[in-house]
Amino acid sequence: MEHYDLVVIGAGPAGVTAALRARELGARRVALVERGLPGGTCTNDGCVPTRVLAKAARLMRESHQFAEYGLMGPLPEVDFAALIQRSQQVVYQLQEKKQVIDHLSDLQITPLMGVGTAQFTDPHTLTTADGHTLQADQFIIAAGGRPRRLDLPGIEHTLLPSDVWQMNRLPRSIIIVGAGATGCQLASIFEAFHVQVHLLDLAPRILMSADESVSESITSAFQSRGVEVLTGIGPIQRIERDGPDLRMVYQTASGHDLEDAASIQEASRIAELIMFSVGWPGNGDQLNLTAAGVALRGGYVTVNDRMQTNQPHIFAAGDITGRIMLVQTAMQQGRIAAENAVLGRERALTQRVVPSGGFTDPEYGGVGLTETQAREKGEIAVATVPYADMDRAVIDDHTAGFCKLIVDRETHELVGAHVVGEQAVEVIQIAAATMKSRGHIEQLAEMEFAYPTFAAIIGVAARQIARDLNATPVAREWRTLSRQRIAEWERMDDEAPQAD
Repeated sequence: MEHYDLVVIGAGPAGVTAALRARELGARRVALVERGLPGGTCTNDGCVPTRVLAKAARLMRESHQFAEYGLMGPLPEVDFAALIQRSQQVVYQLQEKKQVIDHLSDLQITPLMGVGTAQFTDPHTLTTADGHTLQADQFIIAAGGRPRRLDLPGIEHTLLPSDVWQMNRLPRSIIIVGAGATGCQLASIFEAFHVQVHLLDLAPRILMSADESVSESITSAFQSRGVEVLTGIGPIQRIERDGPDLRMVYQTASGHDLEDAASIQEASRIAELIMFSVGWPGNGDQLNLTAAGVALRGGYVTVNDRMQTNQPHIFAAGDITGRIMLVQTAMQQGRIAAENAVLGRERALTQRVVPSGGFTDPEYGGVGLTETQAREKGEIAVATVPYADMDRAVIDDHTAGFCKLIVDRETHELVGAHVVGEQAVEVIQIAAATMKSRGHIEQLAEMEFAYPTFAAIIGVAARQIARDLNATPVAREWRTLSRQRIAEWERMDDEAPQAD
């Protein structure tokens, strides 16, 4: 039996970060336990390999611009088996680049990788499937989650997003159930490869956690390329074979009034493949947490803002907490859990600024409050600038999208930002940095952005709001003119007359 100061369960972003931070803070004997490969879902079969597919999808779409830029040649075709092989090669390259196991060992952290499922036998003892028994003064649970599989007749015929990496060819058509970030990214990718895509969701719109304008813009982009987007559908009834294809039967209602039993009827869609992307339950139910006395809620470990469970010596971080399920959030939670466990601190998690986005085409990104949320909290100023106004977008012929900034009228602080368009996930980081520093819109409006760039759209939107708030000097007669668009190179100098 091995005894440690701290045992971390799970070697994804939260677990690795927690183990490294604990050692950095002086914990002498630290072990990191992982049932499979290090890296977690994102590295092994989530955002990393999916981003490889998104890169290929982008190249496919870019190829249709070749002639416009004087590039002649046949359009490419997709060798999907080769693309999947490339995605796995990239995963391997990142594993080699990170050198997680060697790095942990060099820092005198005990890496126990590939040990199978770990389970508690009492509040201070953990056993692994391959026979290790570990006792520890403290634990950090970072065991992640898994894709939800619904209990439906015929569900065995369907796929989960993680099954993509076992595919060796593209289907003729696919139904994707679940229009969150993963479902929308896969819909965008498959469409680029000329697969007929049906995207369905019980929610009233796609990307429910995003600003409504983002949902509307991505829906419009999908539909313009032939993706069928069906939202607000009723419960799915069954999956059945229909010759070489699959039929998904679900409930619908006239006027979408599913509360009216008389109007409910069955509808269906047929495709070669059906994929469900409908949730991400935590792995807490696999760890025998009852033996440790740790409270669970639907597979998620219940924690306070210190990332501490109801057992004072057991903490949790990452997807298993059921909070914001993003790599950056998991790493932050892992750091806080380690600091509180090792130092006995009372540091609390704050998640006011968490940028996120998706690699659809066009991309989208957001941070802070949506416009609806912001209006519920107080008086705001909003500016929305279309990508078509930006010179770089015209140069690159990527004019779809917009940038929306949301500002508190009283404090002039940026409280939300949402971008749809080329490099949106990169552009949104500027807004996030401004929010993190509690910057005022005047500061963002005065920033000199390189020209021509997509990121400059942030500055244009900021200057528009600064003028609307009378935070930027403007001559009286300017306000009597018809509303003018603000060019990205336009600035008011310090000698301009003061606004009324």
